[in-house]
Amino acid sequence: MADSEAVGEADSADIRRQAVAAHHTLNLIDGRWRPSESGQTRTNHNPADVTDTVGEFTESGGVDTDHAVDAAAAALPAWRGLGSLRRGEHLAAASALLAGRAEEFVRAITREQGKLLAEARGEVKRARAVLDFTAGQARLLGGVTAPAEEERTFAYTFRRPLGVVGLISPWNFPLAIPMWKVAPALLSGCTAVLKPSPLTPLTAALLAEVFHEAGLPAGVLNLVQGDAAAGEALVAHPEVKGISFTGSLGVGTAIHTGGAARLLRTQLELGGKNAVVVLDDADLDKAVDAVIHGAFGQAGQRCSATSRAVVDVRVRDDFLDRLVARVAKLRVGPGDDPDAQVCPLVSPARVEAALDAVAGARRDGATVLCGGAREERPGLPDGCYVQPTVIRDVPWDSELAQEEVFGPVLAVVDADGFDDAMRIANSVKYGMSGTVFTASQARAFEAVERFEAGMLHVNRPGVGAYAHLPHVGSKASQYGPPECSPEVFDFYTEWHSACISY
Repeated sequence: MADSEAVGEADSADIRRQAVAAHHTLNLIDGRWRPSESGQTRTNHNPADVTDTVGEFTESGGVDTDHAVDAAAAALPAWRGLGSLRRGEHLAAASALLAGRAEEFVRAITREQGKLLAEARGEVKRARAVLDFTAGQARLLGGVTAPAEEERTFAYTFRRPLGVVGLISPWNFPLAIPMWKVAPALLSGCTAVLKPSPLTPLTAALLAEVFHEAGLPAGVLNLVQGDAAAGEALVAHPEVKGISFTGSLGVGTAIHTGGAARLLRTQLELGGKNAVVVLDDADLDKAVDAVIHGAFGQAGQRCSATSRAVVDVRVRDDFLDRLVARVAKLRVGPGDDPDAQVCPLVSPARVEAALDAVAGARRDGATVLCGGAREERPGLPDGCYVQPTVIRDVPWDSELAQEEVFGPVLAVVDADGFDDAMRIANSVKYGMSGTVFTASQARAFEAVERFEAGMLHVNRPGVGAYAHLPHVGSKASQYGPPECSPEVFDFYTEWHSACISY
């Protein structure tokens, strides 16, 4: 190949990349990238350096949402009629495209959400696992045959897609959580409108682009960027038969009550206040490892984050000595800093919320052992940095021990034995994740039985889940069927039974 030809091809590739990047700031409605009807935009900043503008993304309202829902409704009959095997082929094609663009997703996640590159790579891996698992369910998405009470009668059950669904996703996992909504919705035969968090619009646009390039018919998956106005219109639209939402308890409750009059089906994952219980026979080094990973990984911005360590008083001081010595050395920095161990928070508002929680704990008489302030040092960009914080002497019924912080703030609560530890662990309104460290097999199994939480762990970190296991909480953490796992299809489909005499 001549040098001039190589340069020409490089120029063409650059032009293509620029054209692709231009539509990442837009909505995807009925197979076309387009701005909001109002023409309004929202500026998205890099939380590691707030002077870095990621882009000006379209800000949608009710009209844009209505267009997206109308497109999804028009595409529904043909997509539903395609059958799960053909729909699964589209998911498999999307997985291949995602694999080829994995590092592009990693960089986008880190730049707009803030997490470490290693954490972003873990999220892309998780998203691919969910997509591959869901595609594999295409051959299993059926019903059962059943005995009939009459002669010459064939009885069986089957699923039908729910219809048009709205998928409202948060900023903390801007690829994985949308993926575990989009993939089962599409395989089920639903058509969808995805509304991501306005804090992480770029990753959602890349996800929509991958499915679009995988050959989805126009209108099957639509993307609407924006904030509350777009989400409220999605909940109110009469053609939307279900809303899958991940976010705060207050917003989730509003979605559920807002759609109750028309019997809107909802699937709500609403946060947690998760405890790691450290008993007097625990391996303290392993417990410290798990607590650091759970409390300060992704700066504590996970629904399953370890926000409470409930520690038996007999080992409390030894545990805290080991924990604080390590937490004090954690390096806070940008996600693309190879030496960083704790990433920034996603926004200035989240920084203020974390610092307010620390101030409240001090007012309640707790003691800050390390951290508790903004991270500031020479050379650190102007970003959303908070020091990893460990607070002891936290009353079990105080605000810090009861309410979600969603930041790198760990409350250490004293417990007097196993029964007291389980009482404290279950004292909150949430029930996402529960973890126990013990050498006793009997106490391990008893803790699993007694934890009022959806995802349970013994002698391992209390965060993370498998693509084929239910991602689910209890109490105020969850309403409706789980996400991930085969059980997710109970949200996106309706069961039917048939009896045929012959």
